[in-house]
Amino acid sequence: MYRPTHPASRSAYETLLNLISSKQYLGNQPTSILQSAVEEVLQTLKDGYLKDPERKDSISRLLTGKRDGITDAVFAQMVQMGKNMDDYEDYIKRVSGNTNGDDDENGDGKDKSVDEEMGVAVVFDDSDEEDDENIRDDGEERSDVNEDVVVDVGDSSSDEGDGNEDGENLQEANDIGADEERIVQGKASDRSKGEGKGKKGGVRILSVYEIDAHYLQRRLALTLDDAEECARLADQVLGVLDIRPPPSGEKGSSGTSLRECENQLLVLLGFERFDLIKTLLANRARIWGCVSLKRATDEVTRDAVETALMEEETGEGRRTLEELRSRSMAEDWKGERMKTVQDTLRKKERGDGTDESPDDIVGKESKMSKALDSIKVQSVNVEDLKDVAMEEAVDGSDDNRNARELDFDSLAFREGSHTMSNKKCDLPDKSWRAMKPGYEEVHVPAVRSVAPPGERLVPIAELPSWTHDAFAGMTMLNRVQSKMAEVALRTSENILLCAPTGAGKTNVAMLSILNVLGQYQKENAYGEDVAYDDKASKHEGNFDLSSFKIIYVAPMKALVQEVVKNFSKRLSPYGITVRELSGDSNLTRQQISETQMIVTTPEKWDIVTRQGEGRAYTQLVRLVIIDEIHLLHDDRGPVLESIVARAIRQVETTAEPVRLVGLSATLPNYADVATFLRVKPDSGMFFFDHSYRPVPLQMQYVGITERNAFRRFQLQNEICYEKATSQRKNGNQMLIFVHSRAETGKTAKALRDLALERDELNFFVREGGATQEILREELGTVKNADLKEVLPFGFAIHHAGMARADRELVEDLFADGHIAVLCCTATLAWGVNLPAHAVIIKGTQIYDPSKGRWAELSPLDVLQMLGRAGRPQYDTEGEGIIMTAHSELQYYLSLTNLQLPVESQMIKTLPDHLNAEIVLGTIQNISEAVDWMSYTFLYVRMLQNPNLYGISDKAAGEDPTLKRRRMDLVHTAACMLERSHLVRYDRRSGALHSTPLGRISSQYYISHSSMALYSRHLCPNMADIDLLRLFSMSGEFAHITVREEEKLELSKLATRVPIPVKESPNEPSAKINILLQAYISRLRLDGFALVSDMAFIQQSAARIMRAIFEISLRRGWSGLAKLTLAFANMVAYRIWRSQSPLRQFKNVPEIVARKLERKSDIEWARYADLTPSDLGELVGVPKMGRTLHKLVHQFPKLELSAHIQPITRSILRVELSLVPDFEFDIKVHGYLQLFHIIVEDVNGESILHHEMFLLKNTGAEEEHTVVFTVNILDPLPPSYFIRVISDRWLHSEAVLPISFNKMILPAKFYPPTELLDLQPLPISVLGESAFIKLYNFTEFNPIQTQTFHHLFKTDKNCLICAPSGSGKSACAEFALMRMLVNDPQGKCVYVAPKQETASNTFSDWISRFGSILRPGQVVQLSGEITPDLKMIAEAKIIICTAKQWDAISRRWRQRKAVQAVTLFIVDDLHFLGGDVGPTMEVILSRMRFISTQKQQKNDGGLLRMVSLSASLANAREVGEWIGVSSKGLFNFSPKVRPIPLEIYFHSFDQ
Repeated sequence: MYRPTHPASRSAYETLLNLISSKQYLGNQPTSILQSAVEEVLQTLKDGYLKDPERKDSISRLLTGKRDGITDAVFAQMVQMGKNMDDYEDYIKRVSGNTNGDDDENGDGKDKSVDEEMGVAVVFDDSDEEDDENIRDDGEERSDVNEDVVVDVGDSSSDEGDGNEDGENLQEANDIGADEERIVQGKASDRSKGEGKGKKGGVRILSVYEIDAHYLQRRLALTLDDAEECARLADQVLGVLDIRPPPSGEKGSSGTSLRECENQLLVLLGFERFDLIKTLLANRARIWGCVSLKRATDEVTRDAVETALMEEETGEGRRTLEELRSRSMAEDWKGERMKTVQDTLRKKERGDGTDESPDDIVGKESKMSKALDSIKVQSVNVEDLKDVAMEEAVDGSDDNRNARELDFDSLAFREGSHTMSNKKCDLPDKSWRAMKPGYEEVHVPAVRSVAPPGERLVPIAELPSWTHDAFAGMTMLNRVQSKMAEVALRTSENILLCAPTGAGKTNVAMLSILNVLGQYQKENAYGEDVAYDDKASKHEGNFDLSSFKIIYVAPMKALVQEVVKNFSKRLSPYGITVRELSGDSNLTRQQISETQMIVTTPEKWDIVTRQGEGRAYTQLVRLVIIDEIHLLHDDRGPVLESIVARAIRQVETTAEPVRLVGLSATLPNYADVATFLRVKPDSGMFFFDHSYRPVPLQMQYVGITERNAFRRFQLQNEICYEKATSQRKNGNQMLIFVHSRAETGKTAKALRDLALERDELNFFVREGGATQEILREELGTVKNADLKEVLPFGFAIHHAGMARADRELVEDLFADGHIAVLCCTATLAWGVNLPAHAVIIKGTQIYDPSKGRWAELSPLDVLQMLGRAGRPQYDTEGEGIIMTAHSELQYYLSLTNLQLPVESQMIKTLPDHLNAEIVLGTIQNISEAVDWMSYTFLYVRMLQNPNLYGISDKAAGEDPTLKRRRMDLVHTAACMLERSHLVRYDRRSGALHSTPLGRISSQYYISHSSMALYSRHLCPNMADIDLLRLFSMSGEFAHITVREEEKLELSKLATRVPIPVKESPNEPSAKINILLQAYISRLRLDGFALVSDMAFIQQSAARIMRAIFEISLRRGWSGLAKLTLAFANMVAYRIWRSQSPLRQFKNVPEIVARKLERKSDIEWARYADLTPSDLGELVGVPKMGRTLHKLVHQFPKLELSAHIQPITRSILRVELSLVPDFEFDIKVHGYLQLFHIIVEDVNGESILHHEMFLLKNTGAEEEHTVVFTVNILDPLPPSYFIRVISDRWLHSEAVLPISFNKMILPAKFYPPTELLDLQPLPISVLGESAFIKLYNFTEFNPIQTQTFHHLFKTDKNCLICAPSGSGKSACAEFALMRMLVNDPQGKCVYVAPKQETASNTFSDWISRFGSILRPGQVVQLSGEITPDLKMIAEAKIIICTAKQWDAISRRWRQRKAVQAVTLFIVDDLHFLGGDVGPTMEVILSRMRFISTQKQQKNDGGLLRMVSLSASLANAREVGEWIGVSSKGLFNFSPKVRPIPLEIYFHSFDQ
């Protein structure tokens, strides 16, 4: 393939490529086709034997299929570009100089049976091949085949898409500069002269980023099937490669010479692995160093390895270490990978197989998967799975310390949904093939339907009478429905139904819905004597519709809408409401409560069930119907696995029945899917093969062998035309499915032009017939230009971009038989039921923006398109024709002939789904994660086919339940999540705790790799440019690449977007950045692939910006939070901040919005003061004045006021009042508006407080108050700012400054009392033996020791504040014992705020002090005044609550017993701030007053007050209030405890 070699030719080449890829020529095509077309054009332009008119005619026919397809101006432009590509002649000379020549250039391809690049996909028996050669020699095109036709993959698993990518990668690799090459492959100048750049004796020098901990195992796994043997041999090889010198006096392999190392490797690995040995020797230091460093588990080992690398003699170890430490290496990793591909391709061209590229390695790894010759369906008993789960729940003591990390990249299926685990495909009898120029056909006959004798169809009349309305217009169930009616309607068992498209699976779903409805039918709902007026009232009130919910999960939004429409109509007689819940439609709580059936997509239901807010109605779910469950094989399959596992675990946890119904196309391993759904094989599993299809389907598979990409493209139209004419000869209509809207018109025009050229239009519309007249009459109503061109000739197009009237016209004309050939997109297969006798799928490659390349169609789309073949009323059989690359024949033969097993794609997204379960709380440790894995389809398939999932037969035999493997999987996933900071993983205990980042990742569906990126690179002062650069590096866009034909358009777009893009438009990150800005700016794009990429980017943009907004809030970054919230809304509304806020309303004309934006001198805040006439004059449209005035006053706006109060020197209480100042309209604002209340510091950089405020439509005219507390910074700033920002409206923001100029802060708190390091006092210091016997320990603790003197040796008031469990009760007893010794007439009152505390103290003191006092001297008050007064008079120790003492002491002047109290002990004084605080405050004040009165009158002994409390901030103030001197105040820190206590605060989101 030609590649320009200098800037001028490259510029001309890109311009020509861009021109040819425009809509008027080839349009949306893979890069290889466009490049091949450019080469064809160049060959014509450079052909010296042609004149300009001939060149123009040739190029016009090439690109448009007709002579006058290009204008003179365009042709002149092409000629000039051809002249600028002056290096093309050199390329031609190089190609002609090749000795063997390349058939790709002359393009004939007839002498070679099949392209090497394509591979041999279809191989028949050897004897048949010889016969086929003879047949081909005779010129015959058809060959009959013996009974068994075997289609074998061979070694040709590479697909066309990968070939395209290789070509693009090779081109990009060529463009990489020498500097980058030096960085990636090490400094060439440091190497010896004999070595090439990046080479060492002909062996490639590995990059340090290619070598991980499992590098040796992966290389050895290519020739070894046993994983255990691989690991053992890898350890031995690593020992041989060791560069460290052996310890003195010892012999070993460490530090051996290169020769000795080579000998030992030859002994270990043998001569058959000599290529591997050369690679190991050339990269000895690199491999040993990288593997050892990545295996190291502690710093000591790492240091030892790094020291050995630094001291390595050749210097290679030092270079390896430098590369590992270099940051630039990571950025240039992509370029290095491209060079790897380039080196591999060059070696293939030379025939030199000295080394293997990583892609070869991945390709060969599939050879480990043995036992795939014949996959037999083996069902795993559901009960066995439950036993496994139970055993593991009991045996949860196994720790995870022996778990090892796996390499998920190597375990995941590289082909995704295109994975083929079957090695061969057996086709039905009478299949045959035909070889034709440029392509091969495989014909598979239709499977005839033969009803067994005695099979009976169930009449609708036999169903319960109340169900008949759901089957209006039907008299009989079909064969499939009749066999399932009993189980679906009359039992609640889980069901799996596998049946062909069109077999009536929807009615089976209806039967299961009616089963749920029947369970909630009220008693005597249908009495025989009741007369009904009509159907609407017939079922009214007969069902309890508020007690259940039904979930229908459909794979596509188009299908969701179709299901809603269908079931809404059929279930309306029962009063059941059916609503859609998909990506861009949300339901309010009220709508959800009114809805009985929710139709949703897997991703949306996953989001709902993984968030706690959905539990309110998910608990009411009684039936989950999963349509197209064979989606498990797709890249979206893990989502289905996750929601099914979650549902089954919920059933087991809550014991609430939830029925699972799976509907699927036919698939070979249906028993595995049944096991996954917990379906009983004998009663709930139903499989119907192709013989149950309403119309038998004959299949043709066309494998195109043409090597030239552009000629392959042209050949597709010719094949389509041949098939169309053969169908029209038999009077049949046909659908041709293409994969873009533009391609419908191009294909229809190409077919029309071929019909005109060959004078065969009569096949499609008969001259002078009624059809021709009808088509001409309808032509006047057609709006679509392409449809207008082709409709008169019997061709038509159909896609979602057409006007509804055009689509309906085409559908009606096709249904009436007036349109012969209809070119359409997949929309027709999903949305409209319009069958035809024959269906052609023209090409199987479609642009997939999530992969950034052209990929194969999903099995779901293929089966759905083929489902449109055959009209049940008219045809005895239908025909399906799949046109694909020859190498893909195996896949589509397997898919449509029940030989493509459904596999699990869970491994590649396991960390993200595990994180979701951890956030949800269903997994809290590694043992529960292992148990959760047993509910996945991945586990079922690992049991059935362990080799395919990287498990050796030996490991599977030793561990029948694969518990160790599941442990390794979840351990690896947990480690990945921990490295991304999404979870905290305690390896010792196995505990898993979610982090704020993990919760954000789960809520917004962000991958763990993207979250790790944001966590590392986010900073508080990011500007628009930096934020968009970070956004473009997200893992969600990792597969997006820049294609050759896009470079010119991207360069133009880069000059039109408002925010500068620093990178070159050739960089993928720049492309993502430009496309996001182009989407917001509403710029028009030409390339279909660019439009697809833009749509894919915008789908994730708002979600990612919201996630970064949440991260910013949690980190307290105000500027970034406001910026990301603004960007999220800019993406949602597609407007920039500099544009008019009124653009957020749908009914503002573009011209009016632009005029408002020109009036930039008027601030947005002033618009509210303008009258309607002012606004009309402002935009120059007086009639718009009233509308604009209404919109301005509907724009969300809040008036703020605040009252602040410092609670302490560090805490500020804010009472914020919010008054809505706009007209609340439910049609515009919904039922509620969400606002963010943000308190910023004086610089507006840090968020000091954040909370949400919900404004409901019912309170839109009321004042609302929000109370919160904020930290006061030290030193005190001049002000704070309260900012209230709308969550969904740009520019809806209110700011309120809070000035601290006149605010008076409380005095500073005194520091806590220091705990002195004193010698503990023995209990003998109490003196009295009776007191010593009260204690069962020998010495007092430090707090008791420090307070002992003040309490036991003095009569002064005392306040002791210390943590719970510090021995404060013993301190109170010191004062009590002093009173008993020094004041025989004294009385002690103990007051506790709560009854429980008082009762416990009484039980303790009655048993201890009761032994040294007389009976009746230790009492507890009852609350009755008279008996209590009698007890107080006799007692020495009185125990009561604060309320009881309040009642007794109120009349203290008349009660001598109260005046006689000499010791007053108050426990739990910190309850002053609680509910009993006022009562405690009153009695303390009263007792202080009594003490003062007694002191003034010298009446009896003084009243001593001892208070006990937890540690207080303002203990000095409390002490002064109760009369405690500074010496009697002991306020110990909360940290001072006899037993240390660690407190962890785990916050949660509201």
